[in-house]
Amino acid sequence: MYILIGGAGLVGLNLAKELMDLGHTIAVIEIDPAACRYAREQVGVMVFEGTAVNIQLLQEAGIRKADALVAALRDDALNLAMITLAKHYGVPQIVTRMRNRDFAEPYRLAGAHHVISTIDLPVNTMVTAIEYPQVESMMHFEQGQVEVFKLAIPADSHVAGCSLGLIAKDSRFPVGSLIIGYQPHPSADLVIPNGNTMLEAGSTILVVTKSELLHQVVDYLDLRSNHPPASEVAH
Repeated sequence: MYILIGGAGLVGLNLAKELMDLGHTIAVIEIDPAACRYAREQVGVMVFEGTAVNIQLLQEAGIRKADALVAALRDDALNLAMITLAKHYGVPQIVTRMRNRDFAEPYRLAGAHHVISTIDLPVNTMVTAIEYPQVESMMHFEQGQVEVFKLAIPADSHVAGCSLGLIAKDSRFPVGSLIIGYQPHPSADLVIPNGNTMLEAGSTILVVTKSELLHQVVDYLDLRSNHPPASEVAH
């Protein structure tokens, strides 16, 4: 993916490194000349010098072709402006860092798909938000060793129509991961499921897993229906 990052501070550059290691093409927009030099020379990322809320600079940086944009500027108001412009140009995935919680709702109204508080683990959370936009409401516990997140079950997911008991027996489902909440549809209450609970297409689940297994869990649950649970194949 081609990803624009506003801000070459600690969060912006660490995020750029992580995403580059994952094979993405990254461009950073930064107003501080010294930070721009460091980003070019030490990180090896493409840099556009200037304010990240300048329309001409955003166009030069390729906002029209960006697959995702991260607003990691030092000021919430500037992040809000960058998000608004990203929404205007139709960027599919918009992620922002938030310093002041009062900006949470304005960020969402402006078009941010994921709002990451600085009291969370911003880099890891932003990487997950970009790589797995279907993951929502992610929370960290035990210094980031455990993740709890919500995930909608796609209509053509191979687990749609399966029981939790069957999923738990599937060797592809990461050991130690648990589905601890189930919501059949948006207006329904979240309930504690059991092994007999059937996952409906379009339902939402609450999952707990180790941080290093999060991507495996999401990949498993997001498999298409032509890959049924292994236990089902055996029967």
